[in-house]
Amino acid sequence: MDRFNDKISPRQVAAVILMARELDRGEAELRGLIDRMDEEEAAALTAIMWIGRGTFESAEASEAYQTALAEASTPTADYLIGTPHLADNLEAGLEAMGYDVTEEEDGLLNRGT
Repeated sequence: MDRFNDKISPRQVAAVILMARELDRGEAELRGLIDRMDEEEAAALTAIMWIGRGTFESAEASEAYQTALAEASTPTADYLIGTPHLADNLEAGLEAMGYDVTEEEDGLLNRGT
């Protein structure tokens, strides 16, 4: 699996990025969003964050995803919210996977207008 399209959408990741940037005001909302993800979505989100911070390369996306599934021992929301630079790492991870983060974020911010 070289893309996470079948596990989590770039738009879902962009929503987490936007909320993570406002963590002081929106931690409960971010936690709720992550907690509602199924196991595959949560593992994909974690893998994208790892790719963004350089733990894995984008070519190792499948390995990152499998590792996230295998090593999930803490609730994903707790783990990710406790990770420094979460928004930056997710953004870098999406970009490394070939997605236009700005386009995804703009789509969320401009929906309904």
